[in-house]
Amino acid sequence: MLSKTCEYAVRATIIIAAETQQGNRISLREIARKIDSPESFTAKILQKLAKNQLVDSSKGNGGGFYVPREKLTKIKLGDIVLAIDGDAVYKRCSLGLNDCSEVKPCPFHHQYKPIREQLKKAFDTTTLANLIDGLDTKETFLRI
Repeated sequence: MLSKTCEYAVRATIIIAAETQQGNRISLREIARKIDSPESFTAKILQKLAKNQLVDSSKGNGGGFYVPREKLTKIKLGDIVLAIDGDAVYKRCSLGLNDCSEVKPCPFHHQYKPIREQLKKAFDTTTLANLIDGLDTKETFLRI
């Protein structure tokens, strides 16, 4: 469903948000290590996230990546997906057909359409705060 790049971006953003919640900033090197990704690849992801105002960074002593606290409840999982993968995940045919549409549906179109709509709703209603709350309570985990 999501590209590998998007999966890394989501994990990186959650890690940055969790560090922000604890009052910390986190370095590119540490993010790359925690998401098990090369630094250069991670830097490109973070650049895209910053360009879309989903993460911020500061240089110098005590610098690093962070999410402004007031944005933790405003940034949605769907914002990250849109910044990295665009809206293709909500529009793409489940069978990979280019011509699939309401007018010319593939054999699975009508079964898959409600699933895509539910996915979009879930992504658009899940905030970074929601995602890191589960980490804080140990109800969820992120391999770090």
